Amino acid sequence: MFPPTFRNNRWIALIVGNSRLHWGEFAGDMLRRAWDTPHRDRSWEKGETATGEGLDGTTPLWIASVVPEQLQFWQTYPQIKIIDLSCIPLTGVYPTLGIDRALAVWGAYHRWGGPVLVVDGGTALTFTGIDDRPELVGGAILPGLGSQFKSLARNTANLPQLAANERRSLPPRWALDTPSAIQSGVLYSTVAGVKDFIEAWWRDFPGSRAILTGGDCQILANALMFQFPDIARTTIVDEHLIFWGMQSIVWENSP
Repeated sequence: MFPPTFRNNRWIALIVGNSRLHWGEFAGDMLRRAWDTPHRDRSWEKGETATGEGLDGTTPLWIASVVPEQLQFWQTYPQIKIIDLSCIPLTGVYPTLGIDRALAVWGAYHRWGGPVLVVDGGTALTFTGIDDRPELVGGAILPGLGSQFKSLARNTANLPQLAANERRSLPPRWALDTPSAIQSGVLYSTVAGVKDFIEAWWRDFPGSRAILTGGDCQILANALMFQFPDIARTTIVDEHLIFWGMQSIVWENSP
């Protein structure tokens, strides 16, 4: 239970992802709103980083970053607090585990308990599992939906670049045009992979939870429901897992 003094505190969470900045505005343990912005670059004026996104110099800003050079744009903010792997009370963590994966799975454990598998559909599609101790079981990484589409467009002549969110349901498996063929290849193979990892997790940890999160979580959930409805019905969708992980860390480090 969060103490009343914590519930009254306003703070900002910032997750620096591989391609975007993910923001959350909290009142204690309540997430008021969440939004995304592009990465900062040197065209931003020095003072703008301290006043943008609702920051006034007195509001605590908690940052977790998978892109170290992005941290330089926030170092002068007076109330900055950086979250790294040492802040997360997981055992079995290896030094190169992404802080975004660690926070998401810690958020899942904090909110749902363990064992739990987190499937995070972002720039990378990651699978991260922990047991009930909580100790890291392990995981896997492959390109996310958007990354797969971009890779085909960049490396194959005359193929159009498609956004991952252009289709809410699965295309025909046997496509008769190039855009649909790209979507068929990426979506069917990715969803089959997600199904395989979830089933493997449930074999190792029967009765445990699997949770979809990240920017493409709803696309993956819809595709699972279309192709594998029994798995989709027992899979949780929670796009804010990483913020719940930060919420727990902030609470534990607040007076």
